[in-house]
Amino acid sequence: MAFEELKENTENIQDQAKVYLDSHLAYYKLWGFKVAMKSTTLIFKFTLILLCFSMVLLFGSIAAAFAFSTMFGSYTLGFLSVGGMYLLATILLFFVKDKFVEGPILEKFSEIFFND
Repeated sequence: MAFEELKENTENIQDQAKVYLDSHLAYYKLWGFKVAMKSTTLIFKFTLILLCFSMVLLFGSIAAAFAFSTMFGSYTLGFLSVGGMYLLATILLFFVKDKFVEGPILEKFSEIFFND
């Protein structure tokens, strides 16, 4: 009779362990989905903003190049001056990229993954 009780208790423990593992598996699947969706929407929003900003920058650059062209009297010098400004901005960004680019992105993704 004691053997039958032990067998029933063992089966009960196995059932409870299976329920426990299933609930934890469901939780981590849901957590992974939540993190993936937050990351995806963040990347989508960033891409959309970047696309809009790129269009403004493109047309602004063309307008600035034509304005410089009339000031210098040469289309070549106007477009080269705008290109030179972008070259200077790129060099400056290269030297400060760790502080202003990588840090905020790493901080945002760390917040998404580890604060929930």
